Amino acid sequence: MSRVWFTSAIVLSLACPALAETTPAPELKAKAAELVQAYAGKLKTALNSAIEAGGAEGALEVCNKQAPVIAAEISRDSGWSVARTSLKPRNAASAPDDYERMIMEGFEARIAKGEKAADLANAEIVEQNGRVFRFIKAIPTGQVCLTCHGENVAPDLKRKIAALYPRDQATGFKEGEMRGVFTLKKTLAGAQ
Repeated sequence: MSRVWFTSAIVLSLACPALAETTPAPELKAKAAELVQAYAGKLKTALNSAIEAGGAEGALEVCNKQAPVIAAEISRDSGWSVARTSLKPRNAASAPDDYERMIMEGFEARIAKGEKAADLANAEIVEQNGRVFRFIKAIPTGQVCLTCHGENVAPDLKRKIAALYPRDQATGFKEGEMRGVFTLKKTLAGAQ
């Protein structure tokens, strides 16, 4: 029996050599989660302030101007690439890459089976011109998001969205659906 176990262990290790290379260290996942929290927190604070001061149009200005600045500052300070994307992006410059699209489509399939968008995240090391740690966390659509991203966007707001984002796809969402994702990358030097 021990010979069978030994042979099975060898076959398994030969069949799955990339598993150890693609499984990220817990520190990477923890840092990615910390960066997502920082980005989400700063963005939420800016959005809430803008809504209080200028309503939905103020929030639209935050997403258009401040969100990219917040992401750039966190990216610069951390050495990671920190951004947001969606299968239905508002800003064409934020369209997903093939990897992000694949992960989001997987998230959508899981949501269709009953999982909650708020619970979905993916972390792995991939080969993309070197070893890169990728972390993607779903962003659920909250009630406040529906003002600009829901099915019934006010006509004045629709016109402003169209002026800022001529190729907008980011409407028609319902509360709880995946609006998009936070997407983080970190190029890894050497072996983990």
